[in-house]
Amino acid sequence: MGQLLTPAELAVELAELRRGGKTVALANGHFDLIHVGHVRYLTAAAAQADCLVVALNDDDSVARLKGPGRPIVPAAERAELLAALAVVDYVTIFDGDTAGALLAELEPDVHCKGTDYGTPERVPEFAIVQAYGGRTVLVGDPKDHSTTELIASAKKHRS
Repeated sequence: MGQLLTPAELAVELAELRRGGKTVALANGHFDLIHVGHVRYLTAAAAQADCLVVALNDDDSVARLKGPGRPIVPAAERAELLAALAVVDYVTIFDGDTAGALLAELEPDVHCKGTDYGTPERVPEFAIVQAYGGRTVLVGDPKDHSTTELIASAKKHRS
């Protein structure tokens, strides 16, 4: 089971892993209702390095970015669910609308984002990752699963 750490605790842990020659991939997102698209994304991200960190948007940023009624699941519970996935080594919760500051602090070897971005250059944090010498990769299946659509479908079937 993956460990839930603060960003500061994670920085110490990752430094130790790097001293041992390990590489680090970081995938980030809201993960409000975990679905098969998330699992495929994280599985593909884990294949990019020795260690997978999942950076989870806090509740305030999910509410700002996704709108009223979101998140459905509080950050602490989303983190626990993610940490239970076999491919996840570490989970951390960050504030802010993007993971830019966290990426600059942790400097993972690989920043993994979903295929919906089209190209790595379209990822908002691309320049930050490039500046410290990391790489940005798009992983996972085509973006044909979403929490927003899952919620809409549940509401439709409830009526």
